[in-house]
Amino acid sequence: MALAVLSVALLQPLAFAAMQMKPGSEAMPPGKAGASSMPGGAVDMKGMDMKGMMKDNNDKMSSMTMTGNTDVDFAMMMRIRHLGAIDMAQAELRDSKDPQMKEMAKAIIAAQKKETAHFDKFLAKNSQSVDKMSK
Repeated sequence: MALAVLSVALLQPLAFAAMQMKPGSEAMPPGKAGASSMPGGAVDMKGMDMKGMMKDNNDKMSSMTMTGNTDVDFAMMMRIRHLGAIDMAQAELRDSKDPQMKEMAKAIIAAQKKETAHFDKFLAKNSQSVDKMSK
């Protein structure tokens, strides 16, 4: 039961963030996630594809094989989520113009790397190879 609650708690915000919305709150059709308003549905490669990053991260978490050990499953899922946050923050550093957002991205990277290292140590101690987990 606790594992089911944890899974819902972790995946619900990601699933919600991955939804693309049109004016009027109608969901966009499948396959439009990450598309920009450029002609022909092209994606602006200079900008960040935050929704695409969130979808990729959610896909990795959703496809993860659960072990049945709540602590290990939590650490594995949070590790994936933290690595996704690092990727997003690095994209923010690369593309941002706002100094405050750049500082926020730097702080996120530092904090998430520290926490990811704790998860890696815990998983190694519990015989879970981080190599077999997708990034």
